[in-house]
Amino acid sequence: MRVITGSARGRKLISPSGDDVRPTTDVVKEAVFSIIQFSVEGCSFLDAFAGSGQMGIEAVSRGASKVYMIDSSRRSMSVIKKNIALCGFENKAVTVVNDTLTFLANTKERFDTVFLDPPYKTGLLQAALEKAVYVVNKGGCIICEHPREEELPLEVGSFAVKKSYRYGQIVISVYVEKNDC
Repeated sequence: MRVITGSARGRKLISPSGDDVRPTTDVVKEAVFSIIQFSVEGCSFLDAFAGSGQMGIEAVSRGASKVYMIDSSRRSMSVIKKNIALCGFENKAVTVVNDTLTFLANTKERFDTVFLDPPYKTGLLQAALEKAVYVVNKGGCIICEHPREEELPLEVGSFAVKKSYRYGQIVISVYVEKNDC
């Protein structure tokens, strides 16, 4: 696992051991950042269910001004902090050990991009998506990584699926405000 491009290009990242974390593949990570390539510079980015923190770190490497990385696992958060330090991004990354649903329900922060990639087939994605619509800045987006067989709603609150992209068994669904579709 590595940072694909930007200021930390090529930097190798570590991943928590065990089956609890399923890192986003480089192909899918590149696809996500190709989708949002023109809106990353200067954005605020939320990496929910962060695991290793690689998506948030990629966002900072590509110019995001502030990244929040949320994970409920202290073991994962330890790895995330090490990866942030490896890249020298301590001043642009905020780490929070918390349940993502609780964080989304209680945060006063707002984000330009929210990336949701919880453990598959747990119902967490739908629950997080319902809460995420309230923390996105005007003109922002929510990106969901999920298995092909997990269907998501076409609309959630004032957001709707703009487009879905398939990469093997993985789907990336991008939600934007309905009037931006």
